[in-house]
Amino acid sequence: MPEITAAFIVLVAVSTAVGAVAGWFARANRCAQEKTAISEGWRRQLDAQRNEHGRLLEQNRTLMEQASQLQAKGKDATNRARELSAALKEVFERRDQLQRELKEIRSRLERTLRQRDELLSEVRSSEARSESARAAVQEKDARIARLNRALASWQERLPPLIERYRERDGEARELAVALASAHARIDELEREDDAGATRVEPVDRKRLGDELDASNDPSGVSYTGLEQVLAEEDAVGSVGDASDDPEDRDGVAGGLRDNLRLIKGIGPTIEKTLNELGIFRFNQIAEMSEYDIYRVARRLKGFSSRIYREDWIGQARNLQLKQSGT
Repeated sequence: MPEITAAFIVLVAVSTAVGAVAGWFARANRCAQEKTAISEGWRRQLDAQRNEHGRLLEQNRTLMEQASQLQAKGKDATNRARELSAALKEVFERRDQLQRELKEIRSRLERTLRQRDELLSEVRSSEARSESARAAVQEKDARIARLNRALASWQERLPPLIERYRERDGEARELAVALASAHARIDELEREDDAGATRVEPVDRKRLGDELDASNDPSGVSYTGLEQVLAEEDAVGSVGDASDDPEDRDGVAGGLRDNLRLIKGIGPTIEKTLNELGIFRFNQIAEMSEYDIYRVARRLKGFSSRIYREDWIGQARNLQLKQSGT
């Protein structure tokens, strides 16, 4: 048996220490790699969760918008169905009334026919009677003739009644369609009114005379107040002076005047009057308020209905858009 020396023991101890250190470094390296892999896995899971959360939020927002639209459509459909139900109910009531009238007419005709048959039987049985009975028979014949005329009259009146019922039924259907269209238009105008938009539409000349006026100003200013304001301006000499507005003076000096005669209804004389009032550009006409329209109409001696009838404001807006190239 070899002898165990101190050198051998030292060598074994050093070898053991080197192996332990190498094992410790290998394990530390493996742990670091596992930790990196685990961190990368968690990071990917977090990114996937964030993406899924964003997708769910976007999908939820889209669904909420669709639900709002469906609720609005459902409300409109409910209102329309309620109106149609009321119209149909009225039509059905009218139909029932006509049916009752027809039934009553048929019963009258049946009674008349029975009476005629009874009278005819009585006439046949009384032919052998005396002259006095003949007079009664003649009277009954006259009554039969009247009943026959009444029967013919009712037979002539039945087809017009039926045709009238059909016409009323068609009118009721057209009214239901027109009512639905009117409610849709009202909803659209209410949405525009909620958005704060001011809408100017052409006015029918037959419904609006020179003594009446319309407005594109939602404030509802009375003409009495406008007349007082214009009277005060006349007192201080501010109406009709184009030089009072620095913006207008700059616009004329800079050559920014528009050809107002491109608007249908404005000729050289009216253009000159508008220039005297300080109106040189399309945007000034497009942005005219009720006060401005009344001031121009007062200067043009009652052209307020013509301004609305020929839609100066709408034409000026279109020309302004064409001029800007939009």
